[in-house]
Amino acid sequence: MGSVVAKRVNDALNFLIHFFLTLTFVCFSNCKEFKNSNNENYQFQHLISIQFINDISFASDLQQRAKNQLGSLPNSPPGSEDDTEAKIKLGNKLFRDINLSANQIQACVTCHPIDGRSAGMDRQTTPRGTFGQLGKRNTPTIFNVGYNSVLFWDGRRNSLYDQAIDPFINPMEMSLSSESELIQKIQNDPSYSEYFANAFPSNPNINLHNVKLSISAFERSLVSKSKFDDFVLGNLLIFNRQELDGLNIFLHVGCTNCHSGYLLGGNHLSKLESVSLYNPNDFGKFEVTGDSNDRYVFKIPSLRNVTLTQPYFHDGSVTSLKETIERMNEFKLNRRLTSSEIDLLIVFLKTLSDKTKSN
Repeated sequence: MGSVVAKRVNDALNFLIHFFLTLTFVCFSNCKEFKNSNNENYQFQHLISIQFINDISFASDLQQRAKNQLGSLPNSPPGSEDDTEAKIKLGNKLFRDINLSANQIQACVTCHPIDGRSAGMDRQTTPRGTFGQLGKRNTPTIFNVGYNSVLFWDGRRNSLYDQAIDPFINPMEMSLSSESELIQKIQNDPSYSEYFANAFPSNPNINLHNVKLSISAFERSLVSKSKFDDFVLGNLLIFNRQELDGLNIFLHVGCTNCHSGYLLGGNHLSKLESVSLYNPNDFGKFEVTGDSNDRYVFKIPSLRNVTLTQPYFHDGSVTSLKETIERMNEFKLNRRLTSSEIDLLIVFLKTLSDKTKSN
């Protein structure tokens, strides 16, 4: 119901904008007294009016294209219907608990910081585990992960529930010996009893199933809305001309061949076919499936918050977003981009950032 009301409001707003601009244009074009009183002033304002009308028309066309080709982020991820506030609070506690790691100084939030200006990843080339062991792949942002159907760079999981405890028992991450050790650590902490009782009143047992449900609920709550969503939903005045031009390039040259949907990527895998785009010692999905066709197949990352989550690529080998785009310049695009076009693309990509964070 809310979306229907919002659409009617946006339609009404767009109608009023077009009506006002048309009226202003007619006035400037036909009001002789205005022309005669100050011809230079009239010409200046007439040009401004024409430019404004053109910009609004351009924005309206782009908004429709972006809405049709990409869409806006839904208010809540699929599967969140049963996520209660109590489950989310429990998941948040588990996410931040350093005692659930082998060295008792690391937590999920260590590699996925979410507070302040942090955008859900540690900005390291690759993370370090509990005993200083260097991880193999760059940490992806945890924001909007609830909308993903492909998880991890090699796509080895397809649901938050299935991946929820992987970091705890991964020897390269939090290094617990087993799922049983994780549950035992939680059971030994009396502060968890009330959290589980509130989250699961009919079955407050501290078990693996409830832990997975809680962490999944918390991760689904990490929704990151952007300026781009406001534009797609009908706010035609929120983008400046450079942002509009950047979006136009993004839609025109084929960036959406890979970075598709309202996440602008994140739900598909692709084979990296250029030696400049990957660490040749990392075989991607092949390491999971053993299928030679999956060699160098990796998840296509979402571009949401991309200007806040450097370094880039699965090995974190590139720190500059411009260099990243330059490397992807010839990869499945309709044509080669110029340096100035790449600059405009970056201006647009900043609009995909969480509105509470700083580019």
